[in-house]
Amino acid sequence: MKKLFICLLLIVNVQLLSAQDFDFHYDHYSFIVKDLKTVGDFYKNILKLKEISHPRNDPNYRWFQVRGNAQLHLIGKDSVTMEHSKSVHLCLATQHLDDFMAHLKANKIEFSDWPGTPNAVTDRADGVRQIYLKDPENNWIEINTAKH
Repeated sequence: MKKLFICLLLIVNVQLLSAQDFDFHYDHYSFIVKDLKTVGDFYKNILKLKEISHPRNDPNYRWFQVRGNAQLHLIGKDSVTMEHSKSVHLCLATQHLDDFMAHLKANKIEFSDWPGTPNAVTDRADGVRQIYLKDPENNWIEINTAKH
């Protein structure tokens, strides 16, 4: 009986160790940009993200708070060649998509659905609505109605 108990205890410990949960939380997303002022102003004024200070007050960075502790980091560099694929994008969710689209139109910011139809919305099979737009340096941004 003692050997059976030890074997069961050993099996449970091995299973617990192999099923470790790292409890990840989303921290930040970074874009490399050439014109830090223009792109930073877009995220501040068009997406209405709150700008937060960089820990070293480095003028080559602009950081923004998305929600809670999640952040967007813009890194100013002039020597990086970028490829801009729609599949690589920042995604933000809102329950006010129609208001946001009106805000984009008022500011003459183009947006589209996934295939690229101007001023159109993609209706995903799971009921989430989404649009895509680009920042001033052609980085893709998805805005959708996913609930969190």
